[in-house]
Amino acid sequence: MTETWQYQVRIRLAPDYAAMARQDPASESLAPINALLIRHDAQLKCQYDAFADYVAQAERDGVEHFPLYRWTRETIENLAKKAKYLEAFTLYVNGDEVYDKALAEALEADLQSLASDAITEIRKIDTNPAHNPQPPSYKHS
Repeated sequence: MTETWQYQVRIRLAPDYAAMARQDPASESLAPINALLIRHDAQLKCQYDAFADYVAQAERDGVEHFPLYRWTRETIENLAKKAKYLEAFTLYVNGDEVYDKALAEALEADLQSLASDAITEIRKIDTNPAHNPQPPSYKHS
């Protein structure tokens, strides 16, 4: 039986655009990106913010229930990694973090045709663990 993987599109924004996307997402400077997002029923989520939200929820609900807590906390506390993840954005489609390949490919193609100074990298990834580095496992003490 062949497994069907889900996909996700991620982009990296130039520093000024990344700050705008986090602080003023309706900015006129982001209008071409926002129009594309509307066409695909997609939303941007800053990866740093997603990591920070995960850590905050783990600390509220009990870190023992969040297997990636330690790795995620160490990641957002590392200044070099923080700078990297502040410019990295995941695209959610129809509210979903991962979606069918056809949706991901259409989104990726439209992003590539956008030709913008704002977007410095576009990546389509799949949920196949063999294609993605796995975070270290930590034992809770």
